[in-house]
Amino acid sequence: MKTLHIGIAGAGPAGLAAALMLSRSGHRVEILERFDVASPVGSGLMLQPTGLTVLNTLGLLQPMLSLGSRIDRLYGADAKSGRTVLDVRYDALAGGRFGLAVQRAALFNTLHDAVVAAGLTIRTGVTLTDVRMSGGKAVLVDAEGREAGAYDLVIDASGARSALAAGSTAAPKVRELAYGAFWATLESDGLAHDRHALVQRYDRAKVMIGILPAGSARADDRERVAFFWSLKVADAEAIREAGLGRWKARILDYWPDCAPLLDQISDWEQLTLARYAHRTMRPPVSGRIAFVGDSAHSTSPQLGQGANMALLDVTALSHALDTHGDLDTALAAYATARRNHVALFQLLSLLFTPFYQSDSTALAWLRDRLVATVARTPPMQALLASIVSGTLVDPFKPAALAECDWQAIRTGTQGLSVGPQRAVSA
Repeated sequence: MKTLHIGIAGAGPAGLAAALMLSRSGHRVEILERFDVASPVGSGLMLQPTGLTVLNTLGLLQPMLSLGSRIDRLYGADAKSGRTVLDVRYDALAGGRFGLAVQRAALFNTLHDAVVAAGLTIRTGVTLTDVRMSGGKAVLVDAEGREAGAYDLVIDASGARSALAAGSTAAPKVRELAYGAFWATLESDGLAHDRHALVQRYDRAKVMIGILPAGSARADDRERVAFFWSLKVADAEAIREAGLGRWKARILDYWPDCAPLLDQISDWEQLTLARYAHRTMRPPVSGRIAFVGDSAHSTSPQLGQGANMALLDVTALSHALDTHGDLDTALAAYATARRNHVALFQLLSLLFTPFYQSDSTALAWLRDRLVATVARTPPMQALLASIVSGTLVDPFKPAALAECDWQAIRTGTQGLSVGPQRAVSA
């Protein structure tokens, strides 16, 4: 592929990673961000072996490991009976895989610092609404109808509510999910918790409370946890009007150990209401636009795959551009490389979500009794671990990635990558 001039919409993790990877392949890139100052949005997230492998190819795994909290287990229990509902352990799989819980700010800061160090352009305060073709170039148009730049290729990494995706010929139908969550990043002082586990409490499928150790935003910061409370988005305003005291009392009734966290919340402004939607763009390309991350596919966060899928998208796109001389062929190859993995995990998320976020009493009953029992059998333990890891189908080979040696990383004996590292065979 000849050197391309690439415009990247969005300075989130997907956009920043795309800029780094494509610039290292020799392309000329610039990022266009709608906010006046590029900054992280949200609380905590899980980096799975998939996303961690991509970060290793960028030479950024070690910084992330130093900031995050290694997660070995996902555990959930019924808030009233204490019955175990979910217990997924990464060690059910061979190879030593693990998850890494991080603050969204830590992932953003690490990628943003690398982009700045590389001298890549970030243009802020640019709200993009459309792309049109002119003279063989993809021309980005801003909210005032002005041309924001002409590019050989546009990468849309602007998220689930992308105007570029909504206006494209491949625009998918959007299914807004009824349930969202309040999130907050809080100090862990005085909190009795497992630093290597995501722990959750449930009341049927209507209530889900979680504590995720999230490490530090920067090397000199204190460690924090991400705290979340699942709720119907339509009920959020009524909950706010009822007051913080009533909301806190309800949580403490379910999970008294949360008191040190709730003591830190004195205003609703400390909580972010996350809304979720299910959508899948097929294919994730339209003309000279490639869609990555949530602009290409979004769903509920139940399987914790969002940022990881975005990083895989970026790597697959970069590999397609590296190995095909024609842009149309490369974009088609990108779509093919990500098709099976995206389709499977979108389906799994759609199937799993009602068991944890819905009004169904029957599904919650099945989850607590039948599903929890089946999940303890040896074949299912490994299957669930591979789902959580994002590796139920091989995500690495289509992107020509060499997966990390997890055992060596755990023991500190693997030399981590300091640049792009791809598998020998595509």
